[in-house]
Amino acid sequence: MKYGLYLNPQFPNEGNPQQALDGLLAQARAARQAGFDSFWLPHHFATHPMRMFDTHTLMARLTAEAPDTMIGPAVLLLPVQNPVFVAEQAATLDWLSGGNYVLAAGLGYRPEEFAIHGAQVSERVGRLVESIEVIRRLWTEERVTHHGKYYHLDDIGLSMRPVRQEGCPIWVGGSVTASVKRAAKIGDAWIASFSQTFGELEDLKSDYDAARKEAGLAPPSTQPVCRECFIGPAGGDALESCRPALLYKYQAYASWGNANIGADTLEKNFDQFMADRFIVGDTAMVRDQIAQVTEATNCDHLVLRMHWPGLNPAETLKSIERATAVIA
Repeated sequence: MKYGLYLNPQFPNEGNPQQALDGLLAQARAARQAGFDSFWLPHHFATHPMRMFDTHTLMARLTAEAPDTMIGPAVLLLPVQNPVFVAEQAATLDWLSGGNYVLAAGLGYRPEEFAIHGAQVSERVGRLVESIEVIRRLWTEERVTHHGKYYHLDDIGLSMRPVRQEGCPIWVGGSVTASVKRAAKIGDAWIASFSQTFGELEDLKSDYDAARKEAGLAPPSTQPVCRECFIGPAGGDALESCRPALLYKYQAYASWGNANIGADTLEKNFDQFMADRFIVGDTAMVRDQIAQVTEATNCDHLVLRMHWPGLNPAETLKSIERATAVIA
């Protein structure tokens, strides 16, 4: 099993950016000490009232902090990006990370993020699929001519191509059956998101495997899964320590229109919401919950988000340090 740390570059509007940045770098250093294998960052625009550092600029900084470590966005809002820009940006980060960049891409769902890029939400599936096709060609061909529905290239060659001749791995996010089946056909792996229950993950994994088989594709070489995680001291109330920050984060998701989260009952039923989704407890409890995820999905790369806006940074570092006993 590999473990990734999902670093959260978001912080409250009244927060101090320098303190937030220092905290992120401290988490990265603690994760390296604890034995984590990869780093991941969210990708959003215009997140007010939460503030957020730019994803790719921060990733470049992290490659200096943790050289030769797998790194990537989880997930990149590919339908609102130009695929040539994404291909070159990914190639640069692949070189900065020693050939360890992964392009994890998804549809996105916030209307504001589409509007500010001049894209339509209704076009997001087509743009995602076509972008992946274009990016793969740009990474592996000297010159590319492409005339599709959304993108038109005439004899274009990239300024920079990845370390690996085949290009960077492309993982595709999905949280419902249709998106998971799509991920099976167009991606190298499906990266499972944070908000599905353990039972829903099991069903989606079955959908994914069936779609790969139907398409005549071999099983993927990896199965990454994202989960919220807080590891408390033995005998302590880990849930009590992290509940306010997690609730704040998921209320923000609900306000952004995330269809996986019911805003009306979230606060009232939050403990129930967390119980069969998140990995929270002392070391022994966390091991049991990780076993649930592994059994449901055959997960071999568990990406843990261990900090949320409002959580005491010192508590976050302790939680990451306790992960040493889980990873060992």
